[in-house]
Amino acid sequence: MQTSDRTIQEIYTREICNLSTEEQLRLAALILNNLTQKEPSVQNIDYSDTWTEQDRREIAAFSWQNSAMAYFEE
Repeated sequence: MQTSDRTIQEIYTREICNLSTEEQLRLAALILNNLTQKEPSVQNIDYSDTWTEQDRREIAAFSWQNSAMAYFEE
């Protein structure tokens, strides 16, 4: 475990776990609200798993072909 991961885990164990469920939810909401108000860093966005137009055409063609085969088998 990296140092920052260990530090985060220590904070969580020492501080967050001792909070009530309501307090933990309030803290989570504060963190998430803060993150959504920040501009995302372009370098941090991973587009490797997004579908290209070619991917969408291929899955549509496969779906139509599969549906047609199933229809004509009945």
